[in-house]
Amino acid sequence: MAQAIRAAVFGLGSMGGGMARSLLRAGMAVTGFDPATAAVAAFVTDGGTGADSARVAAAGADIAVSVVVNAAQTEALLFGPEGIADLLPEGAVFVSCATMDPDVARGLAARLEATGRLYLDAPISGGAARAATGALTVLASGSPAAFAKARPALDAMAAKVYELGAAPGTGAAFKMINQLLAGVHIAAASEAFAFAAKQGLDLAKVYEVITASAGNSWMFENRMPHVLSGDYTPLSAVDIFVKDLGIVQDMARSNRYPVPLAAAALQMFLAASGAGMGRDDDASVARIYAQLSGTKLPGGG
Repeated sequence: MAQAIRAAVFGLGSMGGGMARSLLRAGMAVTGFDPATAAVAAFVTDGGTGADSARVAAAGADIAVSVVVNAAQTEALLFGPEGIADLLPEGAVFVSCATMDPDVARGLAARLEATGRLYLDAPISGGAARAATGALTVLASGSPAAFAKARPALDAMAAKVYELGAAPGTGAAFKMINQLLAGVHIAAASEAFAFAAKQGLDLAKVYEVITASAGNSWMFENRMPHVLSGDYTPLSAVDIFVKDLGIVQDMARSNRYPVPLAAAALQMFLAASGAGMGRDDDASVARIYAQLSGTKLPGGG
């Protein structure tokens, strides 16, 4: 019997936890690490192996899947004092799923590949529900060897894998275009929904009408039920878009490219974060509009 592929997953939160479990269902031997010990314990309960450090998780892994928050955490995971780059076997692939500036992704890839390991730039989209069912979208770029090594994990975690070229950083650039649109759409949906509340409209009926009309967007349809229920339990947090739209601003500035809509959306996410909602669901932008206008939302939002 062939030996099971050894995978390590770093970050067992709402996205990484589902991805790790998808790898388990595919028959891989999966070790998970997360600073939150409860997340590791839950993964062990579901049949995975837990590690008390990133270096323990990385030892001997054929595929290392990084589902950390940002570029700084990715760099620390690879090259920090407790970094894993030297523990991965030569020829192993590091699958980097964090959203980051494309230039940073290129730099990390070059550093890792110089050690004889492979780097796949593979930001993800789809949310926690799709992560749990192995139905993510992956926007990936990297060498043919990196794709080949990562293929079993990609097949287990994703319904769609876009192969966007041989150069790391291209996947990151595609993801930033997606995040620009997603952030603007959330802000626009929140603005419209809170404005409807200000007019005294039946919000449930507003949701019904808009989702059947030309003004609908995926974000309106997905996020405004959170406002309707008054439940801002984070499925995707405000601070994610503070980070991602900030990256968009940096990229645009360096390219001398105007992004006024993204800039306006960023201000609303910053306002929500500054009001103490940074870890709440990103639909909380509607609460900021409500506070600014003296509008009541369901649940006292």
